Amino acid sequence: MSLNLADALEMAAEALPESEALVYEDTRITYRQFADGARRVAWALHERGIGPGDKVAFLLPNTPHFPIILYGILYTGATAAPMSILLHWREILYQIDDADVTALFVFEPLAEQAEQAFAASEKCRQLFVVEPTLVPNPPATGESFVMMMANSRPEFAPYRSDANDTAEIIYTSAYGGKPLGTELTHYNLFQNAMISQAFVQKFTPDDVCLCVLPLFHSFGQTAMLNAPLLGMSKSVLLPRFEPHKVFEAIAREGVTLFGVVPSMAHLLTHYKPSETFDLSSIRALDVGGAALSKDIYDAFLERFNIPLLEGYGLTETSPVVAYNVDEATNRPGSVGKPIFHCEVRIRRDDGSFADAGEEGEVVVRGHNVMKGYYKKPEQTAMALRDGWLHTGDLGRLDEDGYLYLTGLKKDLIIRAGMNIYPREIEEILLLHPDVAEAAVIGMPEPVRGEEVYGVLVSASKTPPDQKALRAHCFEYLAQFKCPRRFVYLDALPRTDSGTIDKNALRREIATMT
Repeated sequence: MSLNLADALEMAAEALPESEALVYEDTRITYRQFADGARRVAWALHERGIGPGDKVAFLLPNTPHFPIILYGILYTGATAAPMSILLHWREILYQIDDADVTALFVFEPLAEQAEQAFAASEKCRQLFVVEPTLVPNPPATGESFVMMMANSRPEFAPYRSDANDTAEIIYTSAYGGKPLGTELTHYNLFQNAMISQAFVQKFTPDDVCLCVLPLFHSFGQTAMLNAPLLGMSKSVLLPRFEPHKVFEAIAREGVTLFGVVPSMAHLLTHYKPSETFDLSSIRALDVGGAALSKDIYDAFLERFNIPLLEGYGLTETSPVVAYNVDEATNRPGSVGKPIFHCEVRIRRDDGSFADAGEEGEVVVRGHNVMKGYYKKPEQTAMALRDGWLHTGDLGRLDEDGYLYLTGLKKDLIIRAGMNIYPREIEEILLLHPDVAEAAVIGMPEPVRGEEVYGVLVSASKTPPDQKALRAHCFEYLAQFKCPRRFVYLDALPRTDSGTIDKNALRREIATMT
């Protein structure tokens, strides 16, 4: 069966060519212009030998470049690999080489880290530097995106991908020490966006979606770009979360729906603008990416009289699994019911399925479950067992089928909606010659949910201080992963099997802070 995620853009451009598709600051782009831009990207890549089977990565914020380049890559039949703009060059290098990336787009203000990765890569052959404006600025390394587009043409017939071809490789956080490239097919992403559009968010051409969640994240891309596109809605792009600009955009554009992580909801609730903004256009506000506390839910509802509709998903599920669809059926505290064509069960440790109300591991199967982890058969086999994706999340289902998340089976920190796996950081800390043992844990923090702590046993009489340890981490990791505080102990608590007892460690650190 032929299917390309970019078919969503083709359909919208044919049905509503002169309707506004993308708004960014003073720039307003129609669906016809959006599709023409994507075809120009595809034509230019095709002329440079990029096509089916190739992998093309990009580091772009929420500007029109992101969707135009994403869909341009998909038009060629190549696989898109969106990457976090927060990554250190060593992390960029790992991902482009692990994914066999042959071409890389980077936003000019972010070019320094990407250029270092490109120079060190043995596989990536082409670099395109994306200028923030239409003024060309030829880089010392790579090609100017503006000049590439000026010399390109919009006459390009989109490649007819198979539904099971890999559309995107999106890297997870590093659960096993290194990030895993999640292979999501055209069917995974198209179907998940279509169900989100038709049954969850119900986007129409009258809707205006605010894209403030990062589009390189699967939540932002599916729920705030692909689903609105299928609904032929207008998307307003904000490259970073700033409460004042969020309020301005809502009032100026008549935003009807957008998504946030809990820390964003908290900051919006407590922001006190000097002027009054009309927020009456909002009909729904989705929240996901981390656990939503009752305090944040209640405070947001009290201030804005808008309920937060919580949902649940993973990169491995394209990402939407469950949602509270509307105010009438919303159950605060739950993440809603599984969406159409997605089945959720709770599995006991012995492999049997739990009864309603009983806690166990959340397992998922359906249209949205990934093809697998790219070139990682062992990790894929561990995640996909007996026809189910094992999420590593703990939860329960009530009698009516609503899902409640209760904890984590995996060692994970969620800071402001971003997943951070401690093992990746621990391996970096152990590279320091003055660190004998290292354990990384998450400690409660009211705004971001959790904060990253490094707990160390020193290998020297003069252990490195906080500043030196953070500088060491910055040499290898994105800043959002680096511990905000380091604590030294004489020894780390251990279980009977000899592994570090992180629950005991959290209790001990809590008494010290």
